[in-house]
Amino acid sequence: MKFPKFKMFSSLMMILALVTVFAAVAAAQDTTQPAGSRSVTSGQKMKLKGVVTRRDADTFVVRDFNGVDTTVRLDDHTSVKSKGGFLRSGNNYAQTNILRGLNLEVEGRGNASGELIADKIRFNESDLRVAKAVESRAAPLEERATTTEKRVTDVEENAKRLSGQLDELAAVANTARGGAKAAQETADAAVAGVNSTNERISALDDYEPQTVSAVNFKTGSAILLPDSKTKLDDIATKAMNAKGYVIEVSGYADSTGSEKFNRVLSQKRADAVIQYLVENHNIPLRRIITPYGYGESHPVADNTTREGRAENRRVEIKLLVNKGLTQPAPVITPRTSGE
Repeated sequence: MKFPKFKMFSSLMMILALVTVFAAVAAAQDTTQPAGSRSVTSGQKMKLKGVVTRRDADTFVVRDFNGVDTTVRLDDHTSVKSKGGFLRSGNNYAQTNILRGLNLEVEGRGNASGELIADKIRFNESDLRVAKAVESRAAPLEERATTTEKRVTDVEENAKRLSGQLDELAAVANTARGGAKAAQETADAAVAGVNSTNERISALDDYEPQTVSAVNFKTGSAILLPDSKTKLDDIATKAMNAKGYVIEVSGYADSTGSEKFNRVLSQKRADAVIQYLVENHNIPLRRIITPYGYGESHPVADNTTREGRAENRRVEIKLLVNKGLTQPAPVITPRTSGE
């Protein structure tokens, strides 16, 4: 009769080892310790940026980039919107969309409890998608961790009723500690990957010039010269091979003529460039930033000389590419147990 009892005890110890490893994985998801907590003076206006680390019914905690936590309270007047992108305004969102892991900006004022009552909350829709993805994976893990903790409690109570076998129990505990260390290393690598992805997503609204060129015109003319068309052909070829590009077109004139005449002429020159790109290279209009004619302002050369005026009769074309799409994707290299 002793053999079945020992077999049952071994099975319980194996369960204890497994659930301890699962609990260690869940606990390793939040290893960053806050540098402190902030108390907001009553009536004090404040604007802060950070990541939501905790979400309750009417409050949430924001940890800024210095590691300081601030409790934010929501009320019926809190405005929750996404940031507007290129040529568009943001969208309104329900307060339930404020999730753990969301990068956001909060503006508000302090109350008597040291909390920040939010007036406005703004975030990028890309950050919201990331937070929703993280939340959809975190909730099942938390439920599993709760179930695991209950199982650990049950196993510990059963283990207390069993006598002896201390050496075997110590061996199981050592194995669990080794599994927790490996889980911690894997979680650290995952956090680094998420941070790198967030940086890449944040750059989606930023553009950097890939090509800058200028085409010149005759005095009082908005007709493209042959060499100007060659330059535009080159820009169009580069644009069609780029990802996430836009084209910025700016027209200029020299000081010959009146200010009003030069402003109209510079606009016609910019329109001529856009017409050529659209009609000859099928560049979509959504890829072209609204052109603008600056007239005789912003000269690049001396308008008192013939050569300088020739340089100032120009249209500048900038091929801008999206920084978020040109950055390399993050690579997560998990650590091995032998490292």
